[in-house]
Amino acid sequence: MTLLIEPDFGTPASKNSENVTVTIDGQKVDIPANTSIMRAAAAAGITVPKLCATDSLKAFGSCRLCVVEIDGRNGTPSSCTTPVADGMNISTTSERLDRLRQGVMELYMSDHPAECATGDQCSMHAMAKTVGLKQNRYSGKTHLELPKDESNPYFTFDSTECIVCNRCVRACDEIQGTFALTIENRGFEARVSSSGTSFIESECVSCGACVQACPTGALTEKTLLTIGTPTRSVITTCAYCGVGCSFKAELKGDELVRMVPLKEGGANEGHS
Repeated sequence: MTLLIEPDFGTPASKNSENVTVTIDGQKVDIPANTSIMRAAAAAGITVPKLCATDSLKAFGSCRLCVVEIDGRNGTPSSCTTPVADGMNISTTSERLDRLRQGVMELYMSDHPAECATGDQCSMHAMAKTVGLKQNRYSGKTHLELPKDESNPYFTFDSTECIVCNRCVRACDEIQGTFALTIENRGFEARVSSSGTSFIESECVSCGACVQACPTGALTEKTLLTIGTPTRSVITTCAYCGVGCSFKAELKGDELVRMVPLKEGGANEGHS
C-alpha cells in the first residue's frame, strides 16, 4: 500500500440544496450555491494554489495565492472567500495571475528557510515551484531568530518556518475549541504564540489539530524528524475508548511514523 493522500477542497462544503452552473477555465461546473470558487474548481479537477486554505476550516483569505479573475468584475478576488454565482465565468490562470502569485510567493520565501527540516513535508518550496517562482530577489533569511519550542513531547514548533497563515490558530479554535494559540504582535513582528509561554506550559492538550493544519513544517511531529517521511498508510481504528475514531497509520517500512485522523472517519471526521 502507498501513502494515502486525502483530497483537500480548500473550504468546507456548502449546505445549500440549490445548484448553480459556472464556467471555470472553459469547463462548466454544476455545484451547490454558496460553494467557494476554490472548492468548485477542485470539484472539477482544477487545482488553485493555496496555503492558508483547507477544507476543515472556514475560509480565511490571508495568503492571496488563490486569486482568480471573474468576467465582469474588477480586481482579482480570493477564490476561497468568493462564493459562486449562477453564470459566472472564472479564470484561474493567466499571465496577470501568474505574476501576482509569483510576487506573493517571492515575499513568503524571502522570510523562509532555504532548506526545511521536514523536506518535502513543507508545502512552501513545492508551492513556489507550482506558481512558477524561479528566483528570489530578497534575502531568504528569517527575521525572528527565535529558538525552537521543543517542550511538547510529541511535536516541535519552529517560528522560522511559520508564515502566520493562522491555520494552526484557527484549528485550535474551530476544531478543538481549546484557544491555546494566538497571533502575538503585529505587522512584520507578528508570530504564532502559545499564549506567551511554552507549548507544554500552555492550555495545549496535544490533540494534534494544529500540527495537522500547518502547511509549512513549523509545527511538526518529532517522529517525522527522527524516523523520516512515511511511505505507506494503513487505515485503522483507535481502541483507546468506545468512540471508534478512524486513523491513517503512516509508516516508513514497518516503523510507525505518525497517526493522522482520517477525514472520512464517521466518528471523528478528520480530528483526533
